[in-house]
Amino acid sequence: MPVTFTRQGTLRPGTIWLTWQEIDRVFGWTAHRRQLLEGLKRALGDLKVAGCQTAYIDGSFVTTKERPNDFDACWDRTGVDLRRLLNTRLWAFDRGRPTQKGVYGGELLPADAQADIANRRFLDFFQIDKESGKLKGIVANDLRSLP
Repeated sequence: MPVTFTRQGTLRPGTIWLTWQEIDRVFGWTAHRRQLLEGLKRALGDLKVAGCQTAYIDGSFVTTKERPNDFDACWDRTGVDLRRLLNTRLWAFDRGRPTQKGVYGGELLPADAQADIANRRFLDFFQIDKESGKLKGIVANDLRSLP
């Protein structure tokens, strides 16, 4: 599925599977975005080492915003050895996740964890625009494409 954006700058609804190289090419078009990509790659590398195969990337990072604050992501727990994450900052779920943001530049949460009082999982929650309440797209990455 090609990467297309709405007039508001969000991804069109649906799951867009991209390799790491495609993510780098499509979303790394400023120095600030490249810095966020470096942190995202470190985080995804830590997840990959723990056995994670799929991560989903969201937030202002996957919009047309020139200077996103950070990235938001969630990951599929299937096959993940959670003990291998204990020595990373990925298991730091402090309020607002300043620990994760300080190390990686964004926050990463288990995809099946409860995101809000409506009992939506993060994977579903991330596909709803906060402003309009309408569906929006999300980027999926098979971590085996990570160099």
